[in-house]
Amino acid sequence: MSLPVRTLTKTLHKSPAEMASHPAEKAAAPTQLPTRQSTGASGLSDIAVPDTDTRETSALLEERLRAWKHAVGYLEEYISATEKAQKAHAKEYERVLKTIQDPLKEGSHFDQSLGGVAGLFENMRINTESLANSHLETEKNLKGTVLPILERLHKEIKNKSKEISSGVGKAAKEIEKSRNTTQKHIELLGQQSAAAESSGSKVHSHDDPYITQRGIYYRLHKQILEENNNRQDLISVQENFAAFEHHVVEVIQQAMASFVQYVGGQVQRNQNAYTDMLSNVQRIPPDFEWNGFKQREAETLVDPASAPRSIEGVTFPNQNHKSTQPLLEGTLERKSRNILSSGYSTGYYAITNALYLHGFKDNDNIRKDPEPEISIYLPDAVIGVPNGEKFHVKGKDVSKGFSSKLAGTSELNFKAHTANDAEKWVEVIKMAAGANAARAPYSSGPSSPISPTTQKQASFGSIGAAAPAAEKKAVEAAQEDGVTAAHPAPLKIKEGVTGEKTVASPTAVAPSATGAVVGTDKATTKPPFE
Repeated sequence: MSLPVRTLTKTLHKSPAEMASHPAEKAAAPTQLPTRQSTGASGLSDIAVPDTDTRETSALLEERLRAWKHAVGYLEEYISATEKAQKAHAKEYERVLKTIQDPLKEGSHFDQSLGGVAGLFENMRINTESLANSHLETEKNLKGTVLPILERLHKEIKNKSKEISSGVGKAAKEIEKSRNTTQKHIELLGQQSAAAESSGSKVHSHDDPYITQRGIYYRLHKQILEENNNRQDLISVQENFAAFEHHVVEVIQQAMASFVQYVGGQVQRNQNAYTDMLSNVQRIPPDFEWNGFKQREAETLVDPASAPRSIEGVTFPNQNHKSTQPLLEGTLERKSRNILSSGYSTGYYAITNALYLHGFKDNDNIRKDPEPEISIYLPDAVIGVPNGEKFHVKGKDVSKGFSSKLAGTSELNFKAHTANDAEKWVEVIKMAAGANAARAPYSSGPSSPISPTTQKQASFGSIGAAAPAAEKKAVEAAQEDGVTAAHPAPLKIKEGVTGEKTVASPTAVAPSATGAVVGTDKATTKPPFE
Protein backbone atom coordinates (compact mmCIF):
# COMPACT_ATOMS: atom_id res chain seq x y z
CA MET A 1 0.00 0.00 0.00
CA SER A 2 1.51 3.29 -1.12
CA LEU A 3 1.17 6.60 0.61
CA PRO A 4 0.75 9.95 -1.04
CA VAL A 5 3.90 11.77 -2.10
CA ARG A 6 3.13 14.68 0.22
CA THR A 7 3.00 12.25 3.23
CA LEU A 8 6.28 10.69 2.21
CA THR A 9 7.88 14.08 1.95
CA LYS A 10 6.78 14.96 5.50
CA THR A 11 8.21 11.67 6.70
CA LEU A 12 11.58 12.59 5.23
CA HIS A 13 11.57 15.82 7.24
CA LYS A 14 10.68 14.36 10.75
CA SER A 15 12.53 15.68 13.74
CA PRO A 16 14.99 13.42 15.75
CA ALA A 17 12.48 13.14 18.63
CA GLU A 18 9.80 11.85 16.32
CA MET A 19 12.16 9.40 14.71
CA ALA A 20 13.26 8.02 18.15
CA SER A 21 9.78 6.53 18.66
CA HIS A 22 10.31 4.31 15.58
CA PRO A 23 12.88 1.50 16.05
CA ALA A 24 13.61 1.31 12.36
CA GLU A 25 14.60 4.93 12.22
CA LYS A 26 16.85 5.03 15.31
CA ALA A 27 19.91 3.83 13.41
CA ALA A 28 19.53 6.51 10.72
CA ALA A 29 22.00 9.34 10.98
CA PRO A 30 20.79 12.85 10.23
CA THR A 31 21.70 13.92 6.62
CA GLN A 32 21.96 17.50 5.28
CA LEU A 33 19.84 17.73 2.17
CA PRO A 34 20.95 20.04 -0.64
CA THR A 35 19.19 23.35 -0.63
CA ARG A 36 17.17 24.42 -3.63
CA GLN A 37 16.10 27.87 -4.62
CA SER A 38 12.86 28.39 -6.42
CA THR A 39 12.88 30.64 -9.50
CA GLY A 40 10.08 31.83 -11.70
CA ALA A 41 11.83 30.54 -14.81
CA SER A 42 12.33 26.96 -13.63
CA GLY A 43 9.06 26.60 -11.78
CA LEU A 44 10.79 24.28 -9.22
CA SER A 45 9.64 24.04 -5.57
CA ASP A 46 10.65 22.21 -2.43
CA ILE A 47 8.78 19.15 -3.63
CA ALA A 48 11.16 16.32 -4.39
CA VAL A 49 9.62 15.66 -7.79
CA PRO A 50 8.02 18.86 -9.13
CA ASP A 51 5.05 18.53 -11.42
CA THR A 52 6.55 21.04 -13.91
CA ASP A 53 7.79 19.89 -17.34
CA THR A 54 11.53 20.44 -17.72
CA ARG A 55 11.18 20.42 -21.51
CA GLU A 56 8.73 23.31 -21.49
CA THR A 57 11.44 26.00 -21.63
CA SER A 58 13.47 24.33 -24.36
CA ALA A 59 10.29 23.63 -26.34
CA LEU A 60 9.33 27.29 -26.08
CA LEU A 61 12.73 28.39 -27.35
CA GLU A 62 12.59 25.89 -30.19
CA GLU A 63 9.14 27.18 -31.11
CA ARG A 64 10.50 30.73 -31.21
CA LEU A 65 13.28 29.64 -33.52
CA ARG A 66 10.70 28.05 -35.79
CA ALA A 67 8.84 31.36 -35.82
CA TRP A 68 12.00 33.18 -36.94
CA LYS A 69 12.66 30.49 -39.50
CA HIS A 70 9.19 30.90 -40.96
CA ALA A 71 9.56 34.69 -40.99
CA VAL A 72 12.80 34.40 -42.93
CA GLY A 73 11.11 31.86 -45.20
CA TYR A 74 8.35 34.36 -45.94
CA LEU A 75 10.96 36.92 -46.92
CA GLU A 76 12.65 34.37 -49.16
CA GLU A 77 9.35 33.61 -50.88
CA TYR A 78 8.59 37.31 -51.29
CA ILE A 79 11.95 38.12 -52.83
CA SER A 80 11.84 34.97 -54.96
CA ALA A 81 8.40 35.96 -56.27
CA THR A 82 9.70 39.48 -56.94
CA GLU A 83 12.65 38.00 -58.80
CA LYS A 84 10.27 35.96 -60.98
CA ALA A 85 8.12 39.05 -61.53
CA GLN A 86 11.17 40.98 -62.70
CA LYS A 87 11.94 38.22 -65.17
CA ALA A 88 8.34 38.24 -66.40
CA HIS A 89 8.44 42.05 -66.70
CA ALA A 90 11.55 41.77 -68.84
CA LYS A 91 9.71 39.44 -71.22
CA GLU A 92 6.69 41.75 -71.31
CA TYR A 93 8.87 44.74 -72.15
CA GLU A 94 10.42 42.69 -74.94
CA ARG A 95 6.90 42.27 -76.32
CA VAL A 96 6.35 46.00 -75.92
CA LEU A 97 9.57 46.64 -77.84
CA LYS A 98 8.34 44.50 -80.74
CA THR A 99 5.40 46.88 -81.26
CA ILE A 100 7.75 49.69 -82.33
CA GLN A 101 10.66 47.64 -83.61
CA ASP A 102 9.71 47.88 -87.30
CA PRO A 103 10.26 51.14 -89.21
CA LEU A 104 7.34 53.52 -89.45
CA LYS A 105 4.89 52.86 -92.25
CA GLU A 106 5.00 55.68 -94.79
CA GLY A 107 8.10 56.72 -92.90
CA SER A 108 9.24 58.91 -95.78
CA HIS A 109 6.71 61.48 -94.60
CA PHE A 110 8.76 62.07 -91.45
CA ASP A 111 12.12 63.73 -91.09
CA GLN A 112 14.71 61.03 -90.46
CA SER A 113 17.04 63.35 -88.58
CA LEU A 114 17.05 63.66 -84.80
CA GLY A 115 14.50 65.96 -83.26
CA GLY A 116 11.45 64.66 -85.12
CA VAL A 117 8.91 61.86 -84.93
CA ALA A 118 11.34 59.30 -86.37
CA GLY A 119 13.88 60.30 -83.72
CA LEU A 120 11.18 59.99 -81.05
CA PHE A 121 10.50 56.35 -81.94
CA GLU A 122 14.21 55.58 -82.02
CA ASN A 123 14.48 57.08 -78.53
CA MET A 124 11.49 54.99 -77.40
CA ARG A 125 13.13 51.83 -78.75
CA ILE A 126 16.34 52.54 -76.84
CA ASN A 127 14.54 53.34 -73.58
CA THR A 128 12.17 50.36 -73.85
CA GLU A 129 15.12 48.06 -74.42
CA SER A 130 16.82 49.56 -71.36
CA LEU A 131 13.63 48.88 -69.35
CA ALA A 132 13.73 45.20 -70.32
CA ASN A 133 17.44 44.99 -69.51
CA SER A 134 16.98 46.71 -66.15
CA HIS A 135 14.37 44.13 -65.12
CA LEU A 136 16.70 41.31 -66.18
CA GLU A 137 19.55 42.86 -64.21
CA THR A 138 17.34 43.27 -61.14
CA GLU A 139 16.22 39.65 -61.43
CA LYS A 140 19.85 38.48 -61.49
CA ASN A 141 20.80 40.66 -58.50
CA LEU A 142 17.90 39.42 -56.40
CA LYS A 143 18.67 35.82 -57.24
CA GLY A 144 22.43 36.07 -56.84
CA THR A 145 22.79 38.55 -53.96
CA VAL A 146 19.69 39.03 -51.81
CA LEU A 147 18.31 35.50 -51.70
CA PRO A 148 21.64 33.92 -50.59
CA ILE A 149 21.69 36.23 -47.55
CA LEU A 150 18.32 34.95 -46.37
CA GLU A 151 19.17 31.37 -47.25
CA ARG A 152 22.27 31.52 -45.02
CA LEU A 153 20.21 33.03 -42.20
CA HIS A 154 17.65 30.28 -42.64
CA LYS A 155 20.38 27.68 -42.17
CA GLU A 156 21.71 29.47 -39.08
CA ILE A 157 18.27 29.36 -37.47
CA LYS A 158 17.90 25.67 -38.26
CA ASN A 159 21.33 24.95 -36.76
CA LYS A 160 20.43 26.95 -33.66
CA SER A 161 17.26 24.93 -33.29
CA LYS A 162 19.23 21.69 -33.59
CA GLU A 163 21.69 22.97 -31.02
CA ILE A 164 18.94 23.59 -28.48
CA SER A 165 17.27 20.30 -29.26
CA SER A 166 20.51 18.34 -28.82
CA GLY A 167 21.65 20.40 -25.79
CA VAL A 168 19.11 21.55 -23.26
CA GLY A 169 16.47 19.41 -24.88
CA LYS A 170 18.47 16.26 -24.30
CA ALA A 171 19.31 17.33 -20.74
CA ALA A 172 15.61 17.83 -20.06
CA LYS A 173 14.97 14.27 -21.08
CA GLU A 174 17.66 13.04 -18.67
CA ILE A 175 16.11 15.09 -15.87
CA GLU A 176 12.76 13.53 -16.64
CA LYS A 177 14.29 10.08 -16.28
CA SER A 178 15.91 11.02 -12.95
CA ARG A 179 12.64 12.34 -11.63
CA ASN A 180 10.87 9.16 -12.58
CA THR A 181 13.54 7.10 -10.76
CA THR A 182 13.30 9.27 -7.65
CA GLN A 183 9.54 9.04 -7.71
CA LYS A 184 9.70 5.24 -7.82
CA HIS A 185 11.97 5.09 -4.76
CA ILE A 186 9.78 7.52 -2.87
CA GLU A 187 6.80 5.31 -3.56
CA LEU A 188 8.84 2.28 -2.43
CA LEU A 189 9.75 4.05 0.80
CA GLY A 190 6.10 4.72 1.42
CA GLN A 191 5.26 1.07 1.05
CA GLN A 192 8.08 -0.01 3.34
CA SER A 193 7.19 2.57 6.00
CA ALA A 194 3.56 1.49 6.00
CA ALA A 195 4.54 -2.13 6.31
CA ALA A 196 6.83 -1.37 9.25
CA GLU A 197 4.04 0.44 11.13
CA SER A 198 1.43 -2.22 10.60
CA SER A 199 3.57 -5.22 11.46
CA GLY A 200 6.25 -5.84 14.05
CA SER A 201 7.61 -8.82 12.20
CA LYS A 202 11.08 -9.07 10.85
CA VAL A 203 11.94 -6.94 7.81
CA HIS A 204 14.37 -8.05 5.19
CA SER A 205 17.47 -5.95 4.86
CA HIS A 206 16.78 -4.85 1.32
CA ASP A 207 13.32 -3.70 2.44
CA ASP A 208 14.67 -1.59 5.28
CA PRO A 209 13.19 1.91 4.97
CA TYR A 210 16.45 3.37 6.09
CA ILE A 211 18.31 1.97 3.09
CA THR A 212 15.58 3.13 0.81
CA GLN A 213 15.62 6.63 2.33
CA ARG A 214 19.35 6.99 1.74
CA GLY A 215 18.88 5.79 -1.79
CA ILE A 216 16.31 8.53 -2.26
CA TYR A 217 18.82 11.13 -0.99
CA TYR A 218 21.32 9.88 -3.50
CA ARG A 219 18.91 10.06 -6.38
CA LEU A 220 17.54 13.44 -5.29
CA HIS A 221 21.05 14.81 -5.19
CA LYS A 222 21.72 13.56 -8.70
CA GLN A 223 18.33 14.82 -9.92
CA ILE A 224 18.74 18.28 -8.43
CA LEU A 225 22.26 18.55 -9.77
CA GLU A 226 21.00 17.78 -13.25
CA GLU A 227 18.14 20.24 -12.81
CA ASN A 228 20.51 23.00 -11.74
CA ASN A 229 22.88 22.27 -14.60
CA ASN A 230 19.98 22.33 -17.02
CA ARG A 231 18.83 25.57 -15.44
CA GLN A 232 22.22 27.16 -16.06
CA ASP A 233 22.19 25.88 -19.62
CA LEU A 234 18.75 27.38 -20.19
CA ILE A 235 19.87 30.69 -18.72
CA SER A 236 22.88 30.66 -21.01
CA VAL A 237 20.71 29.79 -23.99
CA GLN A 238 18.25 32.56 -23.15
CA GLU A 239 21.06 35.08 -22.86
CA ASN A 240 22.50 33.92 -26.17
CA PHE A 241 19.03 34.12 -27.66
CA ALA A 242 19.02 37.89 -27.36
CA ALA A 243 22.32 38.14 -29.22
CA PHE A 244 21.16 35.63 -31.82
CA GLU A 245 17.92 37.48 -32.48
CA HIS A 246 19.92 40.68 -32.72
CA HIS A 247 21.96 38.98 -35.43
CA VAL A 248 18.82 37.72 -37.16
CA VAL A 249 17.29 41.18 -37.29
CA GLU A 250 20.53 42.69 -38.60
CA VAL A 251 20.75 40.12 -41.38
CA ILE A 252 17.11 40.73 -42.32
CA GLN A 253 17.80 44.45 -42.42
CA GLN A 254 20.84 43.84 -44.60
CA ALA A 255 18.83 41.68 -47.00
CA MET A 256 16.02 44.23 -47.22
CA ALA A 257 18.52 47.03 -47.78
CA SER A 258 20.01 45.13 -50.71
CA PHE A 259 16.52 44.32 -51.99
CA VAL A 260 15.41 47.94 -51.92
CA GLN A 261 18.69 49.05 -53.43
CA TYR A 262 18.25 46.84 -56.48
CA VAL A 263 14.49 47.16 -56.87
CA GLY A 264 14.45 50.86 -56.04
CA GLY A 265 17.30 51.48 -58.45
CA GLN A 266 15.40 49.65 -61.14
CA VAL A 267 12.31 51.75 -60.44
CA GLN A 268 14.44 54.89 -60.68
CA ARG A 269 15.85 53.73 -64.01
CA ASN A 270 12.32 53.11 -65.26
CA GLN A 271 11.30 56.61 -64.23
CA ASN A 272 14.37 58.07 -65.93
CA ALA A 273 13.57 56.17 -69.13
CA TYR A 274 9.99 57.45 -69.24
CA THR A 275 11.14 60.96 -68.35
CA ASP A 276 13.59 60.84 -71.25
CA MET A 277 10.78 59.80 -73.61
CA LEU A 278 8.65 62.70 -72.42
CA SER A 279 11.41 65.28 -72.71
CA ASN A 280 12.27 63.98 -76.19
CA VAL A 281 8.73 64.41 -77.51
CA GLN A 282 8.37 67.80 -75.83
CA ARG A 283 11.46 69.06 -77.64
CA ILE A 284 9.86 68.51 -81.06
CA PRO A 285 8.76 71.90 -82.49
CA PRO A 286 5.09 71.73 -83.56
CA ASP A 287 5.96 72.79 -87.13
CA PHE A 288 9.17 70.75 -87.46
CA GLU A 289 7.67 67.87 -89.41
CA TRP A 290 5.43 70.05 -91.60
CA ASN A 291 8.25 72.39 -92.59
CA GLY A 292 10.47 69.47 -93.48
CA PHE A 293 7.64 67.83 -95.42
CA LYS A 294 6.99 71.02 -97.41
CA GLN A 295 10.67 71.31 -98.23
CA ARG A 296 10.95 67.68 -99.37
CA GLU A 297 7.72 67.68 -101.37
CA ALA A 298 7.84 71.21 -102.72
CA GLU A 299 7.41 69.98 -106.29
CA THR A 300 4.24 68.03 -105.43
CA LEU A 301 2.52 70.38 -103.00
CA VAL A 302 0.57 73.41 -104.18
CA ASP A 303 2.47 76.67 -104.01
CA PRO A 304 0.20 79.23 -102.29
CA ALA A 305 2.12 82.04 -103.97
CA SER A 306 1.31 80.77 -107.48
CA ALA A 307 -1.64 82.32 -109.32
CA PRO A 308 -4.82 80.22 -109.63
CA ARG A 309 -5.74 78.78 -113.00
CA SER A 310 -8.25 80.55 -115.20
CA ILE A 311 -10.08 79.26 -118.23
CA GLU A 312 -8.82 82.18 -120.27
CA GLY A 313 -5.27 80.93 -119.97
CA VAL A 314 -6.04 77.25 -120.68
CA THR A 315 -5.15 75.72 -124.04
CA PHE A 316 -5.82 72.24 -125.34
CA PRO A 317 -5.27 70.37 -128.61
CA ASN A 318 -7.50 71.45 -131.52
CA GLN A 319 -8.83 74.27 -129.39
CA ASN A 320 -9.08 76.60 -132.42
CA HIS A 321 -9.52 73.96 -135.11
CA LYS A 322 -11.50 75.14 -138.12
CA SER A 323 -14.29 72.67 -137.46
CA THR A 324 -14.91 74.15 -134.01
CA GLN A 325 -15.58 77.67 -135.29
CA PRO A 326 -19.24 78.45 -136.07
CA LEU A 327 -20.28 79.98 -139.40
CA LEU A 328 -22.69 82.17 -137.49
CA GLU A 329 -23.91 82.36 -133.90
CA GLY A 330 -26.05 84.68 -131.90
CA THR A 331 -29.41 85.12 -130.20
CA LEU A 332 -32.72 84.51 -131.95
CA GLU A 333 -36.28 84.29 -130.81
CA ARG A 334 -38.13 81.07 -131.65
CA LYS A 335 -41.83 80.45 -131.57
CA SER A 336 -42.82 77.63 -129.25
CA ARG A 337 -43.95 74.36 -130.85
CA ASN A 338 -46.29 73.72 -127.95
CA ILE A 339 -49.88 74.47 -128.92
CA LEU A 340 -50.70 75.35 -125.33
CA SER A 341 -48.17 78.17 -125.24
CA SER A 342 -47.75 81.13 -127.53
CA GLY A 343 -45.15 83.74 -128.20
CA TYR A 344 -41.44 83.62 -128.75
CA SER A 345 -38.65 82.61 -126.43
CA THR A 346 -35.07 83.79 -126.73
CA GLY A 347 -32.31 81.24 -127.28
CA TYR A 348 -28.78 81.04 -128.49
CA TYR A 349 -28.23 79.51 -131.94
CA ALA A 350 -25.19 78.56 -133.94
CA ILE A 351 -24.55 77.35 -137.50
CA THR A 352 -21.53 75.08 -137.41
CA ASN A 353 -19.06 73.90 -140.03
CA ALA A 354 -20.71 70.49 -139.69
CA LEU A 355 -23.77 72.13 -141.33
CA TYR A 356 -25.98 71.92 -138.24
CA LEU A 357 -28.21 74.57 -136.76
CA HIS A 358 -27.98 74.06 -133.00
CA GLY A 359 -30.25 75.81 -130.57
CA PHE A 360 -29.37 76.33 -126.91
CA LYS A 361 -31.22 77.87 -124.04
CA ASP A 362 -28.39 80.33 -123.45
CA ASN A 363 -24.68 80.81 -124.07
CA ASP A 364 -23.59 79.56 -120.63
CA ASN A 365 -20.71 77.05 -120.72
CA ILE A 366 -19.95 77.32 -117.00
CA ARG A 367 -22.97 76.41 -114.92
CA LYS A 368 -24.14 73.41 -116.97
CA ASP A 369 -23.15 71.20 -119.83
CA PRO A 370 -24.36 72.86 -123.07
CA GLU A 371 -26.73 70.29 -124.58
CA PRO A 372 -28.59 71.61 -127.66
CA GLU A 373 -32.35 71.79 -127.36
CA ILE A 374 -32.69 71.42 -131.15
CA SER A 375 -30.28 70.28 -133.84
CA ILE A 376 -31.25 70.62 -137.55
CA TYR A 377 -29.05 69.18 -140.29
CA LEU A 378 -29.31 72.00 -142.82
CA PRO A 379 -28.67 70.01 -146.06
CA ASP A 380 -31.86 68.05 -145.23
CA ALA A 381 -33.84 71.15 -144.28
CA VAL A 382 -36.11 73.51 -146.19
CA ILE A 383 -35.43 77.22 -145.69
CA GLY A 384 -38.24 79.66 -146.06
CA VAL A 385 -38.13 83.20 -147.40
CA PRO A 386 -37.55 85.81 -144.70
CA ASN A 387 -40.42 88.10 -143.87
CA GLY A 388 -38.99 91.12 -142.20
CA GLU A 389 -37.19 89.94 -139.12
CA LYS A 390 -38.94 86.55 -139.25
CA PHE A 391 -37.97 83.42 -141.11
CA HIS A 392 -38.58 79.71 -140.78
CA VAL A 393 -36.69 76.49 -141.24
CA LYS A 394 -38.33 73.10 -141.70
CA GLY A 395 -36.32 70.03 -140.86
CA LYS A 396 -35.90 67.03 -138.58
CA ASP A 397 -34.70 67.71 -135.04
CA VAL A 398 -31.90 65.20 -134.43
CA SER A 399 -31.06 66.35 -130.91
CA LYS A 400 -31.38 63.99 -127.94
CA GLY A 401 -34.00 66.13 -126.29
CA PHE A 402 -37.47 64.91 -125.34
CA SER A 403 -39.13 67.37 -127.74
CA SER A 404 -37.27 65.91 -130.73
CA LYS A 405 -38.82 62.49 -130.10
CA LEU A 406 -42.31 63.98 -130.07
CA ALA A 407 -42.01 66.53 -132.83
CA GLY A 408 -40.04 64.68 -135.53
CA THR A 409 -39.96 66.91 -138.62
CA SER A 410 -41.36 70.31 -137.80
CA GLU A 411 -41.24 73.88 -138.94
CA LEU A 412 -39.31 76.23 -136.68
CA ASN A 413 -40.24 79.90 -136.77
CA PHE A 414 -37.50 82.35 -135.87
CA LYS A 415 -37.41 86.08 -135.31
CA ALA A 416 -34.17 88.04 -135.48
CA HIS A 417 -33.48 91.37 -133.86
CA THR A 418 -33.80 93.20 -137.18
CA ALA A 419 -34.77 92.37 -140.75
CA ASN A 420 -31.16 92.77 -141.79
CA ASP A 421 -30.14 90.20 -139.19
CA ALA A 422 -32.83 87.84 -140.45
CA GLU A 423 -31.48 88.11 -144.02
CA LYS A 424 -27.99 87.37 -142.81
CA TRP A 425 -29.15 84.27 -140.92
CA VAL A 426 -31.07 83.03 -143.98
CA GLU A 427 -28.11 83.66 -146.29
CA VAL A 428 -25.74 81.70 -144.07
CA ILE A 429 -28.27 78.89 -143.63
CA LYS A 430 -28.74 78.64 -147.40
CA MET A 431 -25.01 78.76 -147.95
CA ALA A 432 -24.52 75.94 -145.43
CA ALA A 433 -27.37 73.91 -146.92
CA GLY A 434 -26.16 74.20 -150.52
CA ALA A 435 -22.39 74.49 -150.17
CA ASN A 436 -21.66 71.02 -148.86
CA ALA A 437 -20.55 69.47 -152.15
CA ALA A 438 -18.80 72.57 -153.54
CA ARG A 439 -16.56 73.20 -150.56
CA ALA A 440 -13.10 71.79 -151.00
CA PRO A 441 -11.77 69.65 -148.22
CA TYR A 442 -9.23 71.17 -145.91
CA SER A 443 -6.50 69.68 -143.82
CA SER A 444 -6.76 69.87 -140.08
CA GLY A 445 -3.27 71.07 -139.32
CA PRO A 446 -1.94 71.80 -135.89
CA SER A 447 -4.17 74.20 -134.05
CA SER A 448 -2.80 77.50 -132.94
CA PRO A 449 -4.17 79.97 -130.41
CA ILE A 450 -5.74 82.44 -132.85
CA SER A 451 -8.80 84.53 -132.24
CA PRO A 452 -12.20 83.17 -133.27
CA THR A 453 -12.85 86.26 -135.42
CA THR A 454 -9.72 85.74 -137.49
CA GLN A 455 -10.53 82.02 -137.85
CA LYS A 456 -14.05 82.74 -139.00
CA GLN A 457 -12.94 85.40 -141.47
CA ALA A 458 -10.48 82.98 -143.00
CA SER A 459 -13.22 80.33 -143.25
CA PHE A 460 -15.79 82.58 -144.85
CA GLY A 461 -13.31 84.20 -147.20
CA SER A 462 -12.76 80.96 -149.09
CA ILE A 463 -16.32 80.83 -150.24
CA GLY A 464 -17.20 84.52 -150.36
CA ALA A 465 -16.34 85.10 -154.05
CA ALA A 466 -18.89 82.61 -155.34
CA ALA A 467 -21.84 84.04 -153.40
CA PRO A 468 -23.60 86.10 -156.18
CA ALA A 469 -23.35 83.35 -158.79
CA ALA A 470 -24.51 80.74 -156.34
CA GLU A 471 -27.55 82.75 -155.42
CA LYS A 472 -28.54 83.30 -159.01
CA LYS A 473 -28.16 79.65 -160.03
CA ALA A 474 -30.01 78.48 -156.96
CA VAL A 475 -33.03 80.63 -157.79
CA GLU A 476 -33.06 79.52 -161.43
CA ALA A 477 -32.93 75.89 -160.44
CA ALA A 478 -35.78 76.38 -158.03
CA GLN A 479 -37.94 78.00 -160.67
CA GLU A 480 -37.27 75.15 -163.11
CA ASP A 481 -38.48 72.63 -160.53
CA GLY A 482 -41.61 74.64 -159.81
CA VAL A 483 -40.54 75.94 -156.46
CA THR A 484 -41.65 79.47 -155.88
CA ALA A 485 -39.59 81.52 -153.53
CA ALA A 486 -38.75 85.15 -153.19
CA HIS A 487 -35.35 85.95 -154.53
CA PRO A 488 -33.20 86.89 -151.58
CA ALA A 489 -31.24 90.04 -151.54
CA PRO A 490 -27.61 89.73 -152.60
CA LEU A 491 -25.33 88.75 -149.76
CA LYS A 492 -23.28 91.69 -148.65
CA ILE A 493 -20.22 90.90 -146.60
CA LYS A 494 -19.43 93.99 -144.62
CA GLU A 495 -18.85 94.01 -140.91
CA GLY A 496 -20.42 90.65 -140.09
CA VAL A 497 -23.69 89.35 -138.72
CA THR A 498 -24.90 91.02 -135.55
CA GLY A 499 -25.74 88.61 -132.72
CA GLU A 500 -24.31 88.20 -129.27
CA LYS A 501 -20.97 87.95 -131.06
CA THR A 502 -19.79 89.72 -134.19
CA VAL A 503 -18.52 87.33 -136.85
CA ALA A 504 -17.71 87.73 -140.52
CA SER A 505 -20.76 87.22 -142.75
CA PRO A 506 -20.34 83.96 -144.66
CA THR A 507 -21.15 83.52 -148.33
CA ALA A 508 -22.75 80.52 -149.90
CA VAL A 509 -20.85 78.10 -152.05
CA ALA A 510 -22.38 77.73 -155.49
CA PRO A 511 -24.91 74.94 -155.24
CA SER A 512 -24.50 74.24 -158.98
CA ALA A 513 -21.34 72.40 -158.15
CA THR A 514 -23.45 69.58 -156.73
CA GLY A 515 -26.58 70.09 -158.83
CA ALA A 516 -28.70 70.52 -155.69
CA VAL A 517 -31.48 73.04 -155.33
CA VAL A 518 -31.51 74.99 -152.08
CA GLY A 519 -34.24 73.78 -149.79
CA THR A 520 -35.59 71.14 -152.19
CA ASP A 521 -32.87 68.77 -153.30
CA LYS A 522 -32.17 66.02 -150.85
CA ALA A 523 -28.99 64.82 -152.55
CA THR A 524 -26.33 63.33 -150.39
CA THR A 525 -23.89 65.97 -149.21
CA LYS A 526 -20.38 65.71 -147.91
CA PRO A 527 -19.20 67.68 -144.86
CA PRO A 528 -16.65 70.31 -145.83
CA PHE A 529 -14.05 69.16 -143.26
CA GLU A 530 -13.86 65.52 -144.33
